[in-house]
Amino acid sequence: MYDPMLFRDRPRPAQIVLGGVVPAVFGAIAGVLLGVSSGAYWAWGALAAIGSIVGGFEHQNGWGGADRGLIAGAIYGAALLIVHAIAGTHAKVSLGSFPPFLIVITAIAGMLLSALGGRIARQGRERRATPLE
Repeated sequence: MYDPMLFRDRPRPAQIVLGGVVPAVFGAIAGVLLGVSSGAYWAWGALAAIGSIVGGFEHQNGWGGADRGLIAGAIYGAALLIVHAIAGTHAKVSLGSFPPFLIVITAIAGMLLSALGGRIARQGRERRATPLE
C-alpha cells in the first residue's frame, strides 16, 4: 500500500509546494481548459480529485486530510476562476449564477476527498500494525 512521508514531517518549502502551489497550478490549468473543452475540463477535474485523495494519504487520519483538502480545494477553485477570467474565453461548463461560489464547492470537495485518503491511509497503517493470528 502507498505509504508516503507525512505532510507534517516534510520541510516547509515542500509543504508550500504540495499544499499550495500544486493546487494552484492544477486550478490554473482547469481555468484554461474551462474555455477550451468541457470533456478536457472534467477529465482534468477527475485527475485533480484523484490527486486530492492521494494527498490525504500524507496525513495521520481523515481529519488532517480534511484540513489540507479544504485549503487546497479553495486554492484550486480560486486559481481556476482567476485564470479563466484572464483568458477571457467563454466557459464550456456552467459556472452558475454566482461563479465565486465555485471556490466553496471545490473547497468542500477537496476536504471530502482528502479526508477519504487520510482515512484509507489510517486504516492501512492500523492493518499493518495488527499482528496476524
